[in-house]
Amino acid sequence: MYFDNRFLYIILIVIAVSNILSGNISLLDLLLTIPGVLIAITFHEYAHAFAADRLGDDTPRNQGRLTLNPLAHLDPFGVVMLIFANIGWGKPVQINPNNFTRKISARTGEAIVSVAGPLTNFVLAIIFTIIFYAVVTFAPAFALGTQVGAIITTMITYAVMVNVGLGVFNLIPLPPLDGSKVLMAFLSYNAKRWFEEHTYVFYIIFIIIWITPISSMIISPIIGAITSGISSAVGAIFGLFV
Repeated sequence: MYFDNRFLYIILIVIAVSNILSGNISLLDLLLTIPGVLIAITFHEYAHAFAADRLGDDTPRNQGRLTLNPLAHLDPFGVVMLIFANIGWGKPVQINPNNFTRKISARTGEAIVSVAGPLTNFVLAIIFTIIFYAVVTFAPAFALGTQVGAIITTMITYAVMVNVGLGVFNLIPLPPLDGSKVLMAFLSYNAKRWFEEHTYVFYIIFIIIWITPISSMIISPIIGAITSGISSAVGAIFGLFV
């Protein structure tokens, strides 16, 4: 059975429009979120390309993906969805596992390349959290007492949330997300074949997750827990300086 991706896009557009009409997204929040979105997607896709290149596959390099230029990685629709529907993606990095020169299986190599993107987002979340606490701790008058400082700290906060969200979202083991490719590395041949033949089932599961309260009940708490954990750890370190 073939699953028409256009149906998925329609569902996502409905979610985005619903979020806009509900008033949950203000113009200011939208503008302050954009920098974090651009950074998150750019580094996510670059990490895929970098990992593949390090494993010996020059496909991303030949296609101009081994760069931090956002224009090489952004999918316009994916960016809009990440901003308005909290579900987004970049332009997929194409790889050829047969080109891997490291002494690993193609499946393991694919898993490494796939997990590189989400891990990079988590690292970025930590870095932005450190920047946030550095500004608030060492320049509190600027961060908390000026309009520019408030804007900057808000942008940093959104960047943390977007990176954690993108990292968690992509680790969901549903095609075509990165988590499904990581899962493939641990499946038997028959299980992998079944997985690939029933992709449409997982698309349906994906849709059900995002149009029902399941995402709020399961995925949102995970994002919140990781964000809080990073903030608590970094905050404790900076607490040593005050």
